[in-house]
Formats: sequence, C-alpha cells, structure tokens
Amino acid sequence: MPTNPNKLSQFWQELKRRKVVRVITIYAAAAFVILELTDIVAPSLGLPGWTLNFIIILLCVGFIITVIVSWIYDIHPEGGIVKTEPAHKVKSENIPVPTNSWKIATYVSVVIILCLLTLNIVGSNNRVKIDESLAKSIAVLPFQNFSEDSDQEFMCLGLTDEIINHLYKIESFDKVVSLTSVLNYRDPKRNISEIANELGVNYILEGVYKKIGDQLSVSAQLIEPRKDRHIWQNDYDQPYEEIIAIQTDIALQIADHLKAFFTVSEAEIIQNIPTNNLEAYELEQQAEYILQTQGLSELSQVIDLVNKVIELDPNYADAYAWAGIFTLLKGVYAGGSEMQSVIWDALLFFDKALELNRNIAGAHYGLGLINEWVKWDYIKAEKEYIETIDLEPNNLERYNLIVEFFIKMHRLEDALLFIKKINEGSSREYGGIIRTHILSGNKKEAYHSIKACQEAIGEESHRMVGEYFLWMNENDSARVYLELALQKKDPEIFVPRYQAYLALAYEKTNSHEKARKIINQLIEKSDSTTAGSPEYFTGWYYSWTGEIDSAFYWLEKAYNNRSPEMPWLKVDPAFNNLKEDDRYWDLYERTGHKAYDDYLASKKQ
Repeated sequence: MPTNPNKLSQFWQELKRRKVVRVITIYAAAAFVILELTDIVAPSLGLPGWTLNFIIILLCVGFIITVIVSWIYDIHPEGGIVKTEPAHKVKSENIPVPTNSWKIATYVSVVIILCLLTLNIVGSNNRVKIDESLAKSIAVLPFQNFSEDSDQEFMCLGLTDEIINHLYKIESFDKVVSLTSVLNYRDPKRNISEIANELGVNYILEGVYKKIGDQLSVSAQLIEPRKDRHIWQNDYDQPYEEIIAIQTDIALQIADHLKAFFTVSEAEIIQNIPTNNLEAYELEQQAEYILQTQGLSELSQVIDLVNKVIELDPNYADAYAWAGIFTLLKGVYAGGSEMQSVIWDALLFFDKALELNRNIAGAHYGLGLINEWVKWDYIKAEKEYIETIDLEPNNLERYNLIVEFFIKMHRLEDALLFIKKINEGSSREYGGIIRTHILSGNKKEAYHSIKACQEAIGEESHRMVGEYFLWMNENDSARVYLELALQKKDPEIFVPRYQAYLALAYEKTNSHEKARKIINQLIEKSDSTTAGSPEYFTGWYYSWTGEIDSAFYWLEKAYNNRSPEMPWLKVDPAFNNLKEDDRYWDLYERTGHKAYDDYLASKKQ
C-alpha cells in the first residue's frame, strides 16, 4: 500500500519544527571537515592506517546520537536546553522563530558541503586515470644523488631501498623489482621505456635526492613508460631530519595512484616509523650500503655499525633484526666462532626485535635460518619462513632460500610453486629448478634449464653447472666446467664446497693425485676454521667415493660443529651410498629429518 503523502509531509514538518534537519546539515558539514583534515594530516603525523576508519565509525555513532538528542531536546532562545513538546501540545504562536544565527550556520554548512564535494570531484578528475587491467608491477630506480656531499650516496640508496621494502608489504602488487635488480640502472641517461621492458614492469618510479646543509629536497615521479606519461609527482622540501618519513609517503602515494588495495594492517606496518634518532638511522643505512656494495667481506664492520645503532636507539627493532642476521652470517661464512655461541647471540637479537615489533620480517627470516641451518627444527623454520612471506609477500629475494628449504625437505611441488613466483618477477631461479628436475628424474628438463642458466649468467655459471653435472653423475662434463671456473679464478671455486666438487670430479675422472691434494687441503682447513663447513664437504666427498667409514667420521664432526649444510643429508645424491647403513638413519634422525617426516605424515591424515 502506498505511503500517505500527508503523513510524510507531517513528518517532514515535524523534523523541521524540532530543528533536526538543521542539526543534520551542520553535523554533516562538520563531519566532512573532520574527515578531510584527518585524511590530510594523518600521514604527516604518523597516525596509524586505521585512524580514518575509526573516525568514520565515531562520526556515524555520533550522528545517530545527535539525531535522537535533537529530536527530544531543543535550544530555546530564553530557557536554554529544553525538552521539545509533541506537536499536538504546541500552539502555532508558541513555536519559536528561528534565529539568524541558526540560519547562518545552516547556510554556511550547505556551502561547506558543496565546496568540499566540488573539490573532491575536481581533484578526482585531475588525477591521471590508469588502466586497471594492467598488472600492478613496478620498479623503483635508484634515486639520483645531486647532493654537494658525495658521501650522501648511502642515504640516497637507502631511500630507494626503503621505498622498495614498503612496497614489498602490499600483497595486491603483482610485482615489485628488488633493489639488487635495479642497481644495474644507476646511469642518469637511462631510457625508462627500455628499462621497463627489460624488467617486465608497467610502472617506474624515479627520483632525485639532494641534501644541502640541514635541508633536504627529494623529487619523485611515477611514470607509465609505455604511454610516456606521468601518473604522479611530488617534491619534498623539508628539514633533513624528516627523511625517515618520506619513503612512507611515497610508497602510499604509489599504492593510492595505482589503485593498489592495501589492508589496514599493511598500512600500519608501512606507516610505522622505525626510529626518531637520525644518527642511528644514518648508521643503519650505512651498514646496509656496505653490505650491498661490498658483500660479506666486510661483515665485521657492518656488525660494529649495527651495534652502535642499538646503543643510540635501544628501541630500534629493525637494527636488532639486522644484527641477528649479520651475526649468524658471520658465524656461518667467516668461521672462527663456536656455532652454539653464534646461535645464542643471534637469538637474543631476534627475540628483542620481535619484542619491540612483531611485524619485523627480517627477524622472522633470521629465526627461520637458525631453525633450519643450525637447530634443525624444520617445523619451526617453515613457520617462520611463511610468516616472513606473509609480511613481505612481494619480496622475491626471500623466496630463493625457501625454495632451497623445500628442496632439502624433498617437497618438490612446493618448491616449484615458489620458483614460479620468482620467475614471474624480475629474476630467474636456476639452481632450484635444476635440482628439482634432477630429483624428479627429469633429465631432459634439467639440461634445458642448465642451458638457460649458462645463457643468462655466462662465465659465472661454470662452477654451478659443474655441480649440477655431478648431481647427474656426468663427471667428465662436471670436470670441464669446474676447471673453467678455476681458470677464470672464480673466487667461489676456492671455498670448501667447490673444492670438494672439484676433488670429486678429479677422482671420478681418474686424476687421483689431484683429488687427494685438494682433499688434504680441505682437511687442513677444517683444523683452523668452520667457515664454509670443510668437515661436512670432506664427508660428502668420501660418501660419493664409497669410503663409508671416513664419510661418517667427517659427517659426525660436521654434526658436532652444527654445520648448516646438514639439512642436505636427505636429498643430496652423494649420500645414497650411506642409506644401507644404520649410522645414516641415526644421523638422519638427529638432524631433525625424521621429526619433520612425521610432521608431514600427520598433516596428510
């Protein structure tokens, strides 16, 4: 039945008599202003991402309360706040005449609402429209350093790195190119379209960094190269001490203009300011710069810098995570430290980082490394790796080690899923896919991937190709490629891993003296250092050559030294010769493999 228009008219008149309409108008204008101000000032004040949603909820609740109160009560010109009488009890001559102040407030409110709506519409129209069907793939090129001080290069690169790290955390991005991949494009004369094609991205961010005294000038522009148009650009001219917050705003602006959805929790993590101590922040960036440009050779210097960072700001969660990772890497690759001590020191750093901030991906990653490499608790390692990916779903550099983890656990299908994700990005994963094919018995596919690896990497692939051929028992080919790496003086050929590989290639191709000479060098090395696990690879060599007792002797030493190579015990074809011996299965259980097998079996039930 249709509603009686007289009833609607009477209700509308009653709303006006009780001044509810006027109150709603003024409330709406005030709410618009509050929301617009919050949207503008929230990023600069470092407010959490849920602030705007929280205020919207408050305003909605406030709206309901305001309507109810305005229906029941009124502000009388003479009697203050009074209860509004029902319509049938009020004579027309007793209805108060609206004051000019109420009329003015109403008119002003309407004008404010119209102005704000107009500004929003105009602002939306001025924004460049993007093709939402395009994949949200982006490369942040190294910012150009135009500072008078050339020493600012580490801060300039740090700005680039931080923006990339923030974008890693937004799952709706299809692809975010790593800093390692974009470092090849530091030439100021770079061609943006060609770079986009080479990296396989639809969008490029480039910028300029300039520090003059205590002032900082950063210019950033988001480009769609294929259409040669700028989607967004902004200049940040502010005090140098505010540099810590710039990368946050740039990352969120990129996501906003590319219409990339991000959750409240993702926004909160991105907006978290790691430290307010500028000196600590600079030292942290310097440590990461040394690691990026000089690698693991300067780990001691890097650790010293990070320890100074922690002294300057004991609440800098990221610094603890980096300190833990650097400490662990030094123990594994530099040697000279008892691994139990290394584990303890690294664990303290990771626990402190997570105590300060549960969302530090680096700390979860470090705990994954400890549990896999040294504690051999693969269940916990997997849990920490998955947590790392949840926090940084687009950080493909983390995926490589997880691929290796799944191969070690003989979870080849899971490894292939992560390899696919890596290959959709800006890099290619060759080692994992080749080992997976070999372990699956797909030699034809393994050859195809080895060829692709050689074409992509060139001479640097020689030692790796030699290793793959050893896995396939093609010893003549293995020797050829390992000797090529030796001739090219590839520094990696002199680490215990490749020393053992070359020794095995010589042994299998009847160059017994050469093989024995290298193994003796490896044994001597094991007396002075655990770096590179010489005892493990000596046991690995003896296992391949069928010297079973010697193999177990050296593998037991590797076990006692907590060699991070022990997880390979399950799948490396070198150990097939040991699997008829009970000592192998005892070692298999002590290195955590049986517990993980039981865990996988329970998941299938």
